[in-house]
Amino acid sequence: MTVHTALLQGSRLLEDAGIVVPRLTAEVLLAHALHCERVYLFAHPERELSPLEWLHYGRYLHERLQGKPTQYITQRQEFYGREFRVTPDVLIPRPETEHVVEVALQAAAGARTIPRNVLDVGVGSGALAVTLQLETGAAVCGTDISPAALAVAAENARRLGAVVNLVVCDVMNAIAPASMDLIVANPPYVPESQREGLQREVRDWEPPLALFAGATGFEVYSRIVADAPRVLRPGGWLVMELGFCSLAQVRDLLNGWADLRVEPDLAGIPRVIAAHI
Repeated sequence: MTVHTALLQGSRLLEDAGIVVPRLTAEVLLAHALHCERVYLFAHPERELSPLEWLHYGRYLHERLQGKPTQYITQRQEFYGREFRVTPDVLIPRPETEHVVEVALQAAAGARTIPRNVLDVGVGSGALAVTLQLETGAAVCGTDISPAALAVAAENARRLGAVVNLVVCDVMNAIAPASMDLIVANPPYVPESQREGLQREVRDWEPPLALFAGATGFEVYSRIVADAPRVLRPGGWLVMELGFCSLAQVRDLLNGWADLRVEPDLAGIPRVIAAHI
């Protein structure tokens, strides 16, 4: 079995099963099985797979056909130009969440004083916390209710050379008053009523704690906005990712905050909301 034939067969299997971008998925899974970069596949189409490599590739294809996201198979996802390890204990970082980083950096640049202490609420894989620490050099803390998620975040911080203090707690109830200059969050915002309508890759594989907020989808937003004035220093910023169609209600929650701004994603959908006390 050559690389060329393996890619053809894998792509066909994935396409017949309705998997999106079947060719790219086959390439990623085969490169993972061969412990190489995708470019190697294009340069060596005649390369013969060993029996072990074929076995691994077949297993990865089977897992993807069962709905397991490619990122959980390879345990890799790029975020803001860095490669993060991901497992089913954490939400897969989305490109849209990079807008949170951009808005946070803009808020920091425009702040009266340089933000020296940053909090990531619901740190998950550590994508936001690690990125902001490396981009700003600030003292960054991340909280999560899941010890398993914090273990993934700790590994990513160590591997990427970021210094992030991680705390097991619910939202930010373990964070000291007036201790932070900037809070970022990509909170759970999917209402429980929408569970069955999600893609199976999301519904069946990503951690429910990171997806579902409660009956309305605004429960965690409400808790963050209510407690942020206690945790933030005067002039401190709160930056949060927005769920689909959540802008109006989250904006109402921030009534009374200053310099409220909304940043759309590349599709023009409101993606990030920010304000300061």
